Amino acid sequence: MVDYTTPVTTAFEMQRATIEQSQKALEQSVSFQQNVNNAVIDSLDTQESAQRRGVELQQTAFHSYLDAMASTMPGMTETVEQIRETVDEQFDFLLENHAELFDNMETELEEGVDTYDEMTDEYVAAVNDQVDMLVEAHEELEAQSVEAAEQFGEQLEEVQEQVEEIQEQVEEVQAEAADAVDVEA
Repeated sequence: MVDYTTPVTTAFEMQRATIEQSQKALEQSVSFQQNVNNAVIDSLDTQESAQRRGVELQQTAFHSYLDAMASTMPGMTETVEQIRETVDEQFDFLLENHAELFDNMETELEEGVDTYDEMTDEYVAAVNDQVDMLVEAHEELEAQSVEAAEQFGEQLEEVQEQVEEIQEQVEEVQAEAADAVDVEA
């Protein structure tokens, strides 16, 4: 007996494997994006610190310039101190706004990432539900296809048996006819 179902079963298994691999690829890409989002948020503190150090370095450089100016220009000490106070006030204002900006950015990014995570989790869950339904329907179609292939195989074998029986009958009739011709001759 010839197995007519093996190619059908193999094709369905390959299709299901492709569906499952696509599903895993989607989940991995969503997970990757979530990790990237979290890494961006985690890097904000480092960025803020580096920028803050840059601003503080500029303030220190400006102080050094003012110190050099005060030492080279006698009688400018009071004016230099007023400039230093004004500059320090501006740098304090800048650093305060800088910290506030990064706090706001971090809050907004966290809220955006949380929203993104919720939406993608819901999307992945919906896709998983759809894939589960697809795989279930696919398995049902496979079962029906295998059954149809088995029935086709059985019918083909029956037809082959009938053809063989008819061939045997034809051969018998031919042999009888040949014997009849030989007897008459």
